[in-house]
Amino acid sequence: MLADRIEGKWIDVFAQVFELCELRAGDSVAILSETQSRAVNVHLAELALHRLGARAFHVTVPTPPQRAPVAVRSTGASDALQGLEPVIAACAASTMVVDLTVEGMLHAPELPAILNGGARLLMVSNEHPEALERLAPDPALEPKVKTGYRMLKAAREMRVTSAAGTDLTIDIEGAMTAGVWGWCTKPGSVAHWPGGIVLCFPKAGAVNGRLLLAPGDVNLTFKRYLETPVTLAIENDYVTAVEGGGPDAVLMRDYFAAWGDREAYGVSHVGWGMNPVARWEALEMYDKRDTNGTELRAVAGNFLYSTGANETAGRHTLGHFDLPMRGCTVALDGEAVVRDGVLQGELA
Repeated sequence: MLADRIEGKWIDVFAQVFELCELRAGDSVAILSETQSRAVNVHLAELALHRLGARAFHVTVPTPPQRAPVAVRSTGASDALQGLEPVIAACAASTMVVDLTVEGMLHAPELPAILNGGARLLMVSNEHPEALERLAPDPALEPKVKTGYRMLKAAREMRVTSAAGTDLTIDIEGAMTAGVWGWCTKPGSVAHWPGGIVLCFPKAGAVNGRLLLAPGDVNLTFKRYLETPVTLAIENDYVTAVEGGGPDAVLMRDYFAAWGDREAYGVSHVGWGMNPVARWEALEMYDKRDTNGTELRAVAGNFLYSTGANETAGRHTLGHFDLPMRGCTVALDGEAVVRDGVLQGELA
């Protein structure tokens, strides 16, 4: 197990990321955390901001009671703020929010109000700083991600296939699209570290087909490499069947059903990874308490299918699966941007 202690090299890497965010001396920065946040990251953020001369302040809230019927993991839809107006106002009035909540604020209901106030938000994934150090953002990634974003934004249809049997058709016209390279510089913008991903949130009724998860693919919510095949039948956005006789299918069926919420079966976002530094085998290297697994979503050439909250489709739920997959071909309007798990053309 890695030690949770302050290392000078980790202050350095936090400071480097904040410099990429173009923070200046005197900028007001809210360090947003909760009582169950990873304390070493909260401390590292404070020290790095102090080094840059930013006017940092802490906003820390009690982690709320567990109300979900099952454990909540890796949703990006933190419920830590509980709609507290003074907290939202403090964050919105800052130059930037360093989001260190356990689940992250990417899909939190309070996020629009924070961004509309003029703040930008950097979500630092709930990783051990050893992983954050290894996945420090590379400025060379920004133009690649922006190219992928433009391709995705301009397309009308995404088709995803694989030798394992995946065959999905996704109407992406009008989808909310995002590209994340690991830092943010503009008011009202959002990023997360680790970064390196292009994705979109399809509108309602946009996804149909079959998704076949093969051994070696990842159920990131469980932080588990699949050992047995799982097939998801998807009709008009919703998983209608989880097929497979092995433990992976059983676990997924049970977790889906435990929510008692149809929206947990709906698509959240789809996209592909673009970070050449991210490693597929990373989950094997960490105890589960030391990783949030965001790295797996960013592995270059992986296809990411996620269920749960989708603002574009008007769906809100804490039920969530992130399912990174290898070996897929992703085509936009018939043109492959990922072929058999390898980035193509300008994205390579």
